[in-house]
Amino acid sequence: MNALEPSARADSQRGLRPLYSAVRARLVLVAVLFAAAALGWVWTAGQMQGMDDGPWSDLGEFAWFIGVWVVMMAAMMFPSVAPTVALYARMTRLRSPVLPFVFAAGYLLTWAAAGVVAYGIGSAATHIAGDQLSWSNWGRTIAGVTLIVAAVYELTPLKDVCLGKCRSPLGVLLGHWRDGFRGALQMGAKNGAWCVGCCWALMASLFALGVMSVSWMAVIAGLIAIEKTLPWRRIATYGTAAILLTLGVLLLAAPNMLPSLTIPMGNMPM
Repeated sequence: MNALEPSARADSQRGLRPLYSAVRARLVLVAVLFAAAALGWVWTAGQMQGMDDGPWSDLGEFAWFIGVWVVMMAAMMFPSVAPTVALYARMTRLRSPVLPFVFAAGYLLTWAAAGVVAYGIGSAATHIAGDQLSWSNWGRTIAGVTLIVAAVYELTPLKDVCLGKCRSPLGVLLGHWRDGFRGALQMGAKNGAWCVGCCWALMASLFALGVMSVSWMAVIAGLIAIEKTLPWRRIATYGTAAILLTLGVLLLAAPNMLPSLTIPMGNMPM
């Protein structure tokens, strides 16, 4: 195994330690990212007010959705990616202070591309299946199965590899180093790609629970942050899988037991 790719057993000792150290050394940068996330939460809550229709909520027009999606990703992901940006900033401390923000922009660019794909899948599914994907038909079943699949993905080797890159980014940064502003953008996008590989199932779960729900946004963002930043990696992963599995079973068997779930009325399509 490459020395820059620590095993899960030593993750808390060799993987997260550089991140914790970088956070202590770059508190101002981390504070800026958290402030940006807080503003994102406030703006997103305002944009989504009254739009939560539960599982498979209407995504609206493409331009509006992508705008909200990018701000939403900043709100959800900046707290968990802040240590990685701080580590990059520490490695580029003798260069331009703007580079960490370019890195963060590249990270968001990858998530924006993921949003385009998600919108395309949702639009295609609605166009092809129509009312068959409404809550009263197959929508509820698909939502529950999506959560169960997300729970299973938490325990797969691919999830383990992607999460390892997110929790231990030092080797990724050193192995794919690029200088300059273009390099910062590319490295941020690369880190975002690993993050998408790690979190796509969790984001699919958000769509299944209500992508326009600030409450479920907070739940998913919390699970992402726990997986990426806490030293107990296996506990965090298996705990997340258990939560997703429980949500999936409840959505299929007793959706009224989910207090923050908005149950669609009538034959509302995806």
